[in-house]
Amino acid sequence: MSALDTRTVTTQGSDRSVLRKLRRGRPLRPGRILTFVGLLVLSLVWIYPFIWLVSASLKDSSEIFGNGLDLLPDEPVWENYARAWTEAGFSSYFLNTVLITAGTIVLVVVRSALAGYVLGRFDFPGKKLLIGVFLVTFFLPEGYTIIPITQLTDQLGLLNTHAGVILGLGAGGQIAATLLYAGYFRGLPKELEESAKLDGAGPFRTFFQVMMPMAWPITATVVILTFLFAWNTYLLPLVFTLSEPNLRTLAIGMTVFVGEYGQDWSGMAAAAVLSMIPVIIVFIILQRKFVDSIAGAVKQ
Repeated sequence: MSALDTRTVTTQGSDRSVLRKLRRGRPLRPGRILTFVGLLVLSLVWIYPFIWLVSASLKDSSEIFGNGLDLLPDEPVWENYARAWTEAGFSSYFLNTVLITAGTIVLVVVRSALAGYVLGRFDFPGKKLLIGVFLVTFFLPEGYTIIPITQLTDQLGLLNTHAGVILGLGAGGQIAATLLYAGYFRGLPKELEESAKLDGAGPFRTFFQVMMPMAWPITATVVILTFLFAWNTYLLPLVFTLSEPNLRTLAIGMTVFVGEYGQDWSGMAAAAVLSMIPVIIVFIILQRKFVDSIAGAVKQ
């Protein structure tokens, strides 16, 4: 029996012993009980705002503040979702956000993978300096670069277009994704490229048919991070669509519920729930690859 099988059997045996103790009423160790209770409390504290948001989306604005932290609405107001989707224009905002996010993900994955492959597999003069410049620009706030990016996009004739927003988001400083790919490609054996070269594969064929399929865990991580960034970003889409309100994204559309004399809190809560659903779905689909890539990075 291998060491992995032995650890698996040991873990399963430990879980079964805990279940036996619970069934027989035997007390568990105090340390394990305190750990379980502490983690349970932290989980409830972390998840409570999300539960409260769903609850608020089913109330009217007066009930949200009148009942304090009460999670159960007197009567669910499902019209909040209909009002957010139709009257507030979230149907068009949703389609804009999906299009911009998908285009940004494709651009970031291709560009970052190519740059990461070069940085991870090849040595060239100025490589360390280039990585240093990447790290410096990584810490620059978005507001410092919004003006030159807007000017460049305007000169290309892409301002107030979906393509302009995608180019601004995807061609920006996606340094983290590039460094993730560079670190992963650096750890792959050189025999892979040598074998592909013997089979007659060129550099691009080697990259797309050999290296990229093996980098799927990192790609899943980059997809999740880019999805969260593009789905929730506010400043750049706002600046790029000032004269075209019909191109706004969900993050900008939230301002529809803020009026001069008050705010539609229930409608805003319903809109926030609608905007979170795709994020949850994407994370559920890719969570295993995301965890695997993080675990691999820690091992390295």
